[in-house]
Amino acid sequence: MIEVGLVGFGLAGRAFHAPVIRAVPGLHLAAILQRSGNEAAEKYPDVRIARSLDELLAIPEIRLVVIATPNDTHYSLAHQCLAAGRDVVVDKPFTTTLEEAKSLVQFAKDNGCLLTVYQDRRYDGDFQAIRKLAADGTLGRVVRFETNYDRFRPQLKPGAWRETSRAGSGILFDIAPHLIDHALVLFGLPEAVTADVRMEREQAVADDAFDIMFHYPLGMRAVLRSSILAAAPRPRFVLHGTQGSFVKQTFDPQENNLRQGYIPTDAAWGAEPEENWGVLTVPAGDGFTQRRISSASCDYRDYYANVRDALLGKAKLAVTPEWSLDVMQLLEMARESSERRCTIPWDSGWK
Repeated sequence: MIEVGLVGFGLAGRAFHAPVIRAVPGLHLAAILQRSGNEAAEKYPDVRIARSLDELLAIPEIRLVVIATPNDTHYSLAHQCLAAGRDVVVDKPFTTTLEEAKSLVQFAKDNGCLLTVYQDRRYDGDFQAIRKLAADGTLGRVVRFETNYDRFRPQLKPGAWRETSRAGSGILFDIAPHLIDHALVLFGLPEAVTADVRMEREQAVADDAFDIMFHYPLGMRAVLRSSILAAAPRPRFVLHGTQGSFVKQTFDPQENNLRQGYIPTDAAWGAEPEENWGVLTVPAGDGFTQRRISSASCDYRDYYANVRDALLGKAKLAVTPEWSLDVMQLLEMARESSERRCTIPWDSGWK
C-alpha cells in the first residue's frame, strides 16, 4: 500500500484528486493539507488533516505527495516535498516557467524521486477512442486535428486566482496543458508553433482565450483552442484525414461528474450514452457513410494506477518529467508567438 498525502483541497484537490486516489487499489489517502476550513475533514473523516506542509511531511508513512494548489505555488511546494525524499505528482501546469520546471526535474533526479504531472485528460474516453482511430489508420493520414475546450463565463469570478494577474493565471496555463498533451500523444513534437493568446472580456486581467497551431510535416496541423465566451461551444474534437473524418461534439463526462461528486460504481467513469459518441464519416462509392465510435473504457483512475505501478517498479511512467518539460516549453513558445505575432520554430535547446 502506497500512502498518499494531498496538498490542497480547492476544486482540484476536492474533485480531481482525492476521489480518484481513493478509488485506486494500492493507494491510500493518508492525509490532506487544508490550511483552513473543515471541508476535507467533513468529506473524509477517516483521513488525517494537516494544517501545514511541515506537518504533512512529518508523517513518515507518506511516500507520495500530490500538489493541487494554485499554479504559482507548485515549484516551492514540490521542491520542499522532493527535499524531504517524497515522490511527487504536480497538478498541471507543471510550474509557471520552463526554468522552474527544469530545476525541479534535475532536483528530483538528484534526490532519486519520482516526479510527474497530472495529465488526467489523456484518459478521457473519447480521446482514447481517437488514439485508437489514429493508430489503426482508420482516417488514413491525418491532416488536421482540432481540440476545443470552451466555456461561457462572461463575468469574472470573484476571488478566483486564475483570473488575477499573478504568475500562472489565465486560461493558457489552465487549459492548454491538456490540449498540448493530446497533440503530443497523437503526433509528437511539432516543427513550429503559431499562437494568439488574448483577453476577450473587457474586464479581464488574465488571458481568457487562445488559438494555438502546431505545424507538422506534409501540411498537417493541430489546432488547440479555448474561449470563456463560447455560449455555443465548438465540437470537442475534429479530425480530418485522407480516408475520412471524425467529429465528437460533447465533452467526456468525467469532469462534470467529479465536480458534482458523482462516481459511477459499475462502469468506466468516462462511459457515455451512444448518442454522445463521436461520428466517423468515410467515403462509400459516390457518397459517405457514418457510424458512431464508442468512447473507450478508461478513466482518470488509470493515471494514478500507472503512478502506483511505476513506484512499485511494475511499469514505466506514462507522463515523464521530460514529457512535462516539452509541454512547458510549448506553453512558453505559444506565449512568445502571441506576443511577437510570429511563428516560433521548435528547438530542443530553446531558451
